[in-house]
Amino acid sequence: MIERPKVDTAYDENQIQVLEGLEAVRKRPGMYIGTTSSRGLHHLVYEIVDNAIDEALAGYCTHIEVDILPGDVIRVNDNGRGIPTGIHPKMGISTLEVVFTVLHAGGKFGGGGYKVSGGLHGVGASVVNALSEYLTVTVKNEGKIHEMSFERGNKTCDMHVTGETQETGSCITFKPDSEIFDETVFDYDILLTRLREQAFLNAGLKITLTDRRGDETKQAVMVYDGGVRSFVEHLNRNKTPLFDDVIYIWGKKGDSIAEIAMQYNDGYNETIMSFANNINTTEGGMHETGFKTALTRAINDYAHKFKLLKEDDRNLSGEDVREGLCAVISVKLTEAQFEGQTKTKLGNAFIRGMVDSLMYDGLSAYLEENPASAKLIVEKATTAQRAREAAKKAREATRRKTALESASLPGKLADCQERDPALTEIYIVEGDSAGGSAKNGRDRRFQAILPLWGKMLNVEKARLDKVYSNEKLMPMVTAFGAGIGDEFDISKLRYGKIILMADADVDGSHIRTLLLTFFFRYMRPLIEEGHVYIAQPPLYKIVPRGKNRTELYAYTDEEQAEMLKTYPGAEIQRYKGLGEMNPQQLWETTMDPERRIIKKVEMKDASLADEIFTVLMGEKVEPRRDFIEQNARYVVNLDV
Repeated sequence: MIERPKVDTAYDENQIQVLEGLEAVRKRPGMYIGTTSSRGLHHLVYEIVDNAIDEALAGYCTHIEVDILPGDVIRVNDNGRGIPTGIHPKMGISTLEVVFTVLHAGGKFGGGGYKVSGGLHGVGASVVNALSEYLTVTVKNEGKIHEMSFERGNKTCDMHVTGETQETGSCITFKPDSEIFDETVFDYDILLTRLREQAFLNAGLKITLTDRRGDETKQAVMVYDGGVRSFVEHLNRNKTPLFDDVIYIWGKKGDSIAEIAMQYNDGYNETIMSFANNINTTEGGMHETGFKTALTRAINDYAHKFKLLKEDDRNLSGEDVREGLCAVISVKLTEAQFEGQTKTKLGNAFIRGMVDSLMYDGLSAYLEENPASAKLIVEKATTAQRAREAAKKAREATRRKTALESASLPGKLADCQERDPALTEIYIVEGDSAGGSAKNGRDRRFQAILPLWGKMLNVEKARLDKVYSNEKLMPMVTAFGAGIGDEFDISKLRYGKIILMADADVDGSHIRTLLLTFFFRYMRPLIEEGHVYIAQPPLYKIVPRGKNRTELYAYTDEEQAEMLKTYPGAEIQRYKGLGEMNPQQLWETTMDPERRIIKKVEMKDASLADEIFTVLMGEKVEPRRDFIEQNARYVVNLDV
């Protein structure tokens, strides 16, 4: 077990500082948890778990247990010191009640209860309480077991002692309020990903997630003595590392600590995850900037010093040295300043210089001590540089060609009349036959059609320079009008909705996956900002017998079964492809906004999405086979 130095300040009622009372959280929940969708629902769990992790950072908690109980009730149990239960000196009520009913009441506001903290202990607890149908808290401290309960933020009983114990810790059980949240069903995999991150970031801390819903109990026990090094190994497990080492750099300045772990793989994409006080800073910040600057400088200095780059060679760019890089940056500091309410970007300026200096010295030392690995890194970066220059030339050639042509849009694009992107949509259609039906069946006022043709490139296995020469991808880039890669500008997007319309079979699924891989790797804002949709064509055409032979359509096997109950003996046609439908049928079933079914592509977790694309579309076969074996039972309508 990793031993952490314990804070020497007492943790009792005197350390809980009150800044303001609990306001109308239930009226404006988005102000506190961002959204009432699935993301906000899971955020409730993170708020409670983060408080337990703060106890681990303080040197007390060693085990956190998260249970998903029947009815989607959450129970979080830790063996920390237990939330203080004495009478609060300012409020005159039990401190436990203060923590769960007063916003901005906690041990992180100057009371000395914690040196380093990610969450805002008290803010999280009170907000979760306000947004729960019911919440019960049990605290073990000072030799006693204390209990208190609430409903929708209001206490239903005062804190009372229910027994004696020599153990310490807090146990919080809550059920999210269906009056607040759009959905109240927890996703085990989403919680698993987040909790695994926390276990990696806090070496030696044991976190157990157990799903007790259903007949079979699922459980994951996570404890990683290797910390962020183990995190990088986990992120790279489906890829082929350039060398076995995980480079690890650690340093401290005052009360601030920085950890960096990194390893290169033979892929073309970079994966950099940064954290501040265990919070995933998805928008980066000063610590990530310091890391990137030092990485580029250290590799260039080494390459020139040991003649791996010639004197007249241009320096490697940051993009070059980060190709195939997998890195985790974790900083812990007092008074962390997060930009934005969602706390996704670190703003403390001093941490940039600290990480820069630490990273440069540590990486420079590693490169000199490991010349074989250093050579592989520099060679990969120089290859990336050549590919980037080739991509630049191809991009410029494409621009020149476009400028010389009378019409800059792809020849097979049937554009729409409307020019306001908020009102337009483009269908990416598999095959010229279906493309022809779509062009004839569409509403040309706002619907554009682009048929796919030529060979589809799997961008997971190719660099950007190959994209520019691909006859299937580049027409899309030109039609969208927003560019590609680091030049992508979503403000120039010509269509508000990009709808993928492919056959409902294995080939159609493969094409959709290839396109989504392309969007994720080179046009990610399309997905992040909700512009990508998948059309749902019908699986069956059903024609009742008799005089009433109106064509009906079923989109699932269940719908087909229900229709056949109403129209027994009806004629059934299983569509094998979009090309089997005439323009009118395609409009009625798949393109008419009043009747169609389209599904928005959303990304709940970028790191999990990155992992899935690597598994499904990457070079290694074993991870893909494992994925198929684990998920085969969920497949329906594979290819009828």
